[in-house]
Amino acid sequence: MSPTPTLGRSLPGSSFTQGLIWMGLSMVSFIAMSVGSREMAETLSIRQVLFFRALVGLFVILAVGRAVFPEIRRMQQVPLHLARNVVHFTAQYFWTIGIVLLPLASVFALEFTMPIWVTLFAWLLLREKVSRQRLLATAGGFIGVLVIVRPGIGMVDPAAGLVLIAAAGYGLSLIMVKRLTGHCSPGAIVVWMILIQLPLGLIAALTDWRPVHVTDVPWMLVAGIGALSAHFCQAQALKRLEASVVIPIDFLRVPMAAVVGFYAYGEAIDLWVFLGGGIILLSNLQAVLAERRGQMTSALDAEPLVKAQPPQRS
Repeated sequence: MSPTPTLGRSLPGSSFTQGLIWMGLSMVSFIAMSVGSREMAETLSIRQVLFFRALVGLFVILAVGRAVFPEIRRMQQVPLHLARNVVHFTAQYFWTIGIVLLPLASVFALEFTMPIWVTLFAWLLLREKVSRQRLLATAGGFIGVLVIVRPGIGMVDPAAGLVLIAAAGYGLSLIMVKRLTGHCSPGAIVVWMILIQLPLGLIAALTDWRPVHVTDVPWMLVAGIGALSAHFCQAQALKRLEASVVIPIDFLRVPMAAVVGFYAYGEAIDLWVFLGGGIILLSNLQAVLAERRGQMTSALDAEPLVKAQPPQRS
């Protein structure tokens, strides 16, 4: 009996529901990390914010991540871990500046340009072919950025440029993670991230150290736990949902951030941010759906060839 094809099989309802829950928790965690970072930056330097976020992460992995320590001791791919985390740390620095200086919704909308940078770096570094759909998504993402920052209407906030640099850094970091996953477990990648970025954060923080108060501690916990929780929950969601489902759900971070920014900080809700962010979202979503249709068509075309082969005689 031939194996049952899985191409058209739908996700079980319970798995789909679990994926939605994990995505919800991921979005809440990202918002919590941004709010905690902004509150810390009221009294601490941005370099201290990065250090204390990593410090909280260290305590978390010491409590729950001991299972990966044997893998860490094998010291696999250390140069690539170092390169990846230097890039990621720099991107976090620019992203945190954006969180402090820009409305929260603007930061998250600009951050959604990351798939554009992933496509670019995959082409440059991994020599992956860029499909027509990805080129159209890149063009659409560029138009979305122009709608958000609106050059020529007024002075473009330099912080918006820093967030775009951060998104590019996250994209390059993701390409490096893709290479690391061929040699290391996801848990080990996260542990290496904390172990490398903690001393980087300490060195940077010592150049701009400010007095730490007891009132800063709760926000340290919110930002640090939120950072780890966001990526963990997102990974759990990706196990249960396809990328074509995750992308539009994850975009809900933009209106969520707008609501939090409005009530917590009195930030005006900018419809241009939603319009530009929507263009970026639809461009990336169109590329994902087109590529998925292409994969399904290729699989269906190959299936008759497999069935047409005559049975082998013994």
